[in-house]
Amino acid sequence: MDESISTPLVALEDRLRQGDEQALAELFANCRERLLRIIYFRLDPRLQTRIDADDVVQDTYVEARKRIHHFNRFTGSSFVWFAVLVKQTLIDLQRFHFAAEKRDIGKEFLISDMATSMNLAYHLVAQVSSPSRTIMQMDILANVGNAIASMDETDQEILALRHFEEFSNKEAAEALQINQKAASIRYVRALQRLKEITQQFSIFENGDNGGGNSGGNDG
Repeated sequence: MDESISTPLVALEDRLRQGDEQALAELFANCRERLLRIIYFRLDPRLQTRIDADDVVQDTYVEARKRIHHFNRFTGSSFVWFAVLVKQTLIDLQRFHFAAEKRDIGKEFLISDMATSMNLAYHLVAQVSSPSRTIMQMDILANVGNAIASMDETDQEILALRHFEEFSNKEAAEALQINQKAASIRYVRALQRLKEITQQFSIFENGDNGGGNSGGNDG
């Protein structure tokens, strides 16, 4: 990271550790677009017309203000802390909406907090199919999701973080609480395994869904 960028960031995070709400506001605003990317990846497709991403961001900021003193005990960056909060906020919102529904979702493959394997499956299939058609292809989604679920859970998560949510290797390591070298090795391994999985399904025959986006730099 460039020193001209890192110095004010470190200063703001130092202020945040002291409970400075202005520092919180500045850091959060700087991360807003990246947090939206997380929401778009993690949001259950069935709720996309009912949950507004901007509302999730606002609710997350409210939670961050409530828990501002928790950052003092957090060992990662402010972005990774915000990412943890945004995911929990999204899970809580999705659970609320599904609990409010008075219907049996039966065999629908998506669950209220949508497992990472199904998030990956949905977005991989959506890359080669229209979103509306993706929703209709429940059998394909379920099969792809079940195949991805056979992967190690940490490998699934590092694919989500780096390939779709565009975390750097350092940020992914912080989020997973592993060292950067291990995170890098796991990401390469997970990409190879994902490529092997997608090759099992004809829907991916014309695309390279196992190794497109590098997930950002390794800084």
